Amino acid sequence: MPQTLKELLAERAKLDAEIASRRKTESAQALRTIHELVAEFGFTSQQVFPWKPAAAKKSSAKYLNEKTGQTWSGRGKPPAWIAGKDRSDFLIERPRPDAGPYLAEMAAAADRVRS
Repeated sequence: MPQTLKELLAERAKLDAEIASRRKTESAQALRTIHELVAEFGFTSQQVFPWKPAAAKKSSAKYLNEKTGQTWSGRGKPPAWIAGKDRSDFLIERPRPDAGPYLAEMAAAADRVRS
């Protein structure tokens, strides 16, 4: 037998209330069971909820020793092959000598547009 929208919504509200009530009752019982099992077997929180720290984020290499192929990110203690030396000689991405002063070029171009 077909029901009206109003009747269906009322039935839905009644079911939602029943679901919430049962969830509260059953979750409380489940928690009691968990507490009993933890106490009985002496589990630690690490055993119940295993947690592993996130892996340290690796930074990319910034310096390269071309003789050996060793790299260094620029973080931490510098390796012996770069310690006390000019680090710009070991940069992986060296500034291009033909790049020039980019801001000066932009200013000159803007000045040309204005005139």
